[in-house]
Amino acid sequence: MERKHISLAHIIKAPEKEGPLSKGKMNLRDIPSGLSVEQRCNERRSRLEKELDVNLSRLQPAEGAIGHADERNCEQMIGHVPLPVGYAGPLKVRFSSSETTYIHLPLATTEGALIASVNRGCKALNASGGVKASSVHHGMSRSLAFRIMNHESRIMDNLKTTEKQWRTIAESTSAHLNVLRYEVDIAGRHLFLTLFCDTDKAMGMNMVTFAAQAVGEWVEENITGLEFITVAGNVDSDKKPSARAHARGRGYEVAAEATLSAEVIRSVLKTTPEALLRVAHAKLELGSIIAGAIGKNLHAANVIAALYLATGQDAAHVVEGSLADTRISALSNHRIYAGVRVPALLVGIRGGGTTLPAQEQCLNMLMHSKTSLHSNAQLSESIGAAVLAGEISLLSAQAAHHLAGAHRKHGRER
Repeated sequence: MERKHISLAHIIKAPEKEGPLSKGKMNLRDIPSGLSVEQRCNERRSRLEKELDVNLSRLQPAEGAIGHADERNCEQMIGHVPLPVGYAGPLKVRFSSSETTYIHLPLATTEGALIASVNRGCKALNASGGVKASSVHHGMSRSLAFRIMNHESRIMDNLKTTEKQWRTIAESTSAHLNVLRYEVDIAGRHLFLTLFCDTDKAMGMNMVTFAAQAVGEWVEENITGLEFITVAGNVDSDKKPSARAHARGRGYEVAAEATLSAEVIRSVLKTTPEALLRVAHAKLELGSIIAGAIGKNLHAANVIAALYLATGQDAAHVVEGSLADTRISALSNHRIYAGVRVPALLVGIRGGGTTLPAQEQCLNMLMHSKTSLHSNAQLSESIGAAVLAGEISLLSAQAAHHLAGAHRKHGRER
């Protein structure tokens, strides 16, 4: 059969004229002065709509909805994408300060069934006496990379003997930064210096980067045999999964645990202790091993992402959060121990997106009960407790074979 030539001319229509964007000349930064943040966004969006012949009207922000995002959080801002925010809770938590309170969870998500599931987990945990949460502060980290120019020089000794000087250099970059400790790794002709810092109430990634840059420049100038290559050498595993972050922790390492009675498992979670144990063994142990997973959990990233988005955290750090390990084990009298270890939560109650109008309100709701912590530790422990609620509920749904039905009901999937 003769093959016909098919022209795409009627499918792909060439632009009638070549505009500034197609020439790489569109300038969305040259905006008239004196405009409000909403007007600046509207101006940029209008230019794009005209040039690309697209409708972006739904991105238009309401007056006062985006705060200072255009100036501090998003370059060349053209609008915002509203995310649905739902409520789960309350959830009874005993913090590492030994104070017990109920927390309220704002979850930003587009996944149907997630909030309903977390809410059920909160109900089960409350009926079991609540969650016990604790945290270890490892500090925000940054790994500088140096090339070793001279193996004969006493590089390690010099780093150690000059520690006071370069620590002072690091801490001089911010009144809110303190160097907690450091680690050194050597790979071939490269040396990696990882700084771990306390950044007060900020998540502190930028703060630590500024400090690390200053240290790198000082080391190159003052320690013979080292050439400063980069301020971010990947040993810190920033926004990436790694065995080191999983094993050693980063930011805040959180543990959350609870004991569930057989009655609660039956009445609230609609399954049995035996079924929970069977699914946990197959999924968390065997399935994770087969996959070579770093972190054996059900969907920790789901809850962390929803809370990060709602409260103005850097959402990309959910990668480290996904390294969580969930443990389910049998206790006497058909009770079940449920615990989760989240080795790397990177959070802050100041800076970043936490002061944007909607995110600030969500953060205030989550931190509403002002314990003596009222700090990044309280925020991280609250997230860890919420993760546990999500884990036991999903595990139960799988044990009872309700997962597909729940998504069909709440996710409206057809």
